[in-house]
Amino acid sequence: MIIFQAVESRKEKIKKLLSEGGIEEIIGKAELEKKLLSGKKLIVKFGADPTRPDLHLGHSVVLRKMREFQELEHKVVFLIGDATTKIGDPTGKDKTRPMMSDAEIKKNAATYVKQASKILKTDKKLLEIRFNSEWFSKMSFYDFLKLMTMTTTARVLERDMFQKRMRDGRDVGLHELMYPIMQGYDSVVLKDDVAMLGNDQKFNELFGRHYQEKFGQAPQALMIMKLLVGTDGKEKMSKSLDNYIGITESADQIYGKIMSIPDAAMKEYFELATDLDFRKIKEKNPRDMKMKLALEIVKIYHGEKAVKKAEENFVKVFQKREMPKKIRSVTISAKANILKFGLPKPIVTTNTLKLTEFLVKADMATSISDARRKIEQGGVSLDGEKIVDYKLELSKKEHNNKIIKVGKLHFRKVEFK
Repeated sequence: MIIFQAVESRKEKIKKLLSEGGIEEIIGKAELEKKLLSGKKLIVKFGADPTRPDLHLGHSVVLRKMREFQELEHKVVFLIGDATTKIGDPTGKDKTRPMMSDAEIKKNAATYVKQASKILKTDKKLLEIRFNSEWFSKMSFYDFLKLMTMTTTARVLERDMFQKRMRDGRDVGLHELMYPIMQGYDSVVLKDDVAMLGNDQKFNELFGRHYQEKFGQAPQALMIMKLLVGTDGKEKMSKSLDNYIGITESADQIYGKIMSIPDAAMKEYFELATDLDFRKIKEKNPRDMKMKLALEIVKIYHGEKAVKKAEENFVKVFQKREMPKKIRSVTISAKANILKFGLPKPIVTTNTLKLTEFLVKADMATSISDARRKIEQGGVSLDGEKIVDYKLELSKKEHNNKIIKVGKLHFRKVEFK
């Protein structure tokens, strides 16, 4: 009787795994279900190119589903595409990506494992970290040429973004055509049974099935997950669109960003980013529902203790219009001519510092151009006064101990020494 109950419990978990939690489509579902019911330990792959240092809630949709596979004792392979990053995934891009340096790739990749561990089990039997430079750095030109003979130009050029670029008279780099081939070969090396992906990666991962069959392997099933909309409620969550919620951001930042999403996006966030059933939410007022959503997501990534503080800080800053209790100070040492951020490469400055440079080095903007855009769009204030001149320079005489605010969530104190 106990054995029967255990089997039934496993069947229920498999049923849930294949039908719930933000799944959009499963290619090869019948074969996957058969493998799962057989008791075979599967290899589940998820790949991410380290083009940016942060994983966000959009990534968590896939990672949470991978955790379900781990609960059933299947091994997850987190593949970091340090080789494919050299090309840059052309998915959805209207121009060729600039090539990243080895140092940038290594720096970004170093953060991925730690961040993914917030969701995935880290037992070595259940999680393996791989880098696709392991095989591509050793592959000869003739070996790669052999891979190219296994597909056709017509198939690669089926990509909608390639077609659009060519229609618009934009270039398509020859190296970009190699990206799906490389991603397909990843699956051959890993011999995975399941590839986890968002629907924007469907074209690439179908090459995985294609190449596995060419190498005599059973084709991987594709579990395609829904894409989480960003905080703007329009586009998919993306760091480049600045509409993301990083899973390692502070509890206050996560709470504040959740509270900023459009009401229409709440149902999707409940479904894809939490274990709560939207239909069973008792709160009916949109504001109360959103607060419940914010509290739940803060709890997932920061624990119960952080929930109350995040809520209190939100009420203080956004409803009562008060300053948060703790504001990170950024010290500018005029004597040593060095701006200290605790970063490995501090920048040299004078007795003044451009506001745009301050925003970048204080982690309030991703680049000088991003800082300028935020200022020109009215998103930056200095002691409550909106700044419109991106050429503004901070000085000890005028700006010491002043508070700089970017958007609704980011505060920094300027300290000259």
